[in-house]
Amino acid sequence: MRGGCERAERAPALIPAALRLAALEADQVRLTYIGHSTFQIESPQLVRIATDYNDYVRPAAVPDIATMNHAHTTHYTERPDPAIKYVLRGWGPSETEPAIWDIKYRDVRVRNVPTNIRGFGGGTERYGNSIFVFETANLCIAHLGHLHHTLTQAQLNEIGRVDVVMAPVDGSYTLDLDGMMEVLTALKAQIIIPMHFFSPYTLARFLDRARQQWPVEQADIPSVVVSKSTLPESPKVLVLPGH
Repeated sequence: MRGGCERAERAPALIPAALRLAALEADQVRLTYIGHSTFQIESPQLVRIATDYNDYVRPAAVPDIATMNHAHTTHYTERPDPAIKYVLRGWGPSETEPAIWDIKYRDVRVRNVPTNIRGFGGGTERYGNSIFVFETANLCIAHLGHLHHTLTQAQLNEIGRVDVVMAPVDGSYTLDLDGMMEVLTALKAQIIIPMHFFSPYTLARFLDRARQQWPVEQADIPSVVVSKSTLPESPKVLVLPGH
């Protein structure tokens, strides 16, 4: 097991990211939904991370770290901005060599857990996806990428304790709805942020199912500031505007 973060004991509520878009406190992380599967994660020292960095949906600022996955071109690019300090591809050089990342940059640690994806011909591409885990400000934030299957106990152990998870909820191109609910239940993250849902209908289908288990909160803006001390007491779904 490569690690995880312990969860806070007390938890009032989330702090919406409003007007203070530059400064963060030492225990705060800002998450901004750019669209599709791309989020911008900002650490207290303003390290910027872009998830599933691609040629179609990008944050306005060049990230310090870009993670990518191999399922479709909306999840990676062959032409990353040369100013990016770390480009972390979630797939290895072959199906027998998974990508293994564990880097530290300023106040951020990024590591990955490889998973498989369905190939275009209907078979399996081993290790074509990575679940990236970002550790900063005493938080563990997991991005499931283009997850196509449920997780083994070994993979769950490797991911470790998760405070926030970004989950693809389309129910078809990635993991089916039953499987995604199984994964999210197993991860036990305090905040679940849906992504990769294409349309209000698809999102609503996931939320109808999620409400059977967790409360759902709809944010007004696509950014939220989280900290260990403000995590909710029990898991909740937080919907950031976008698609």
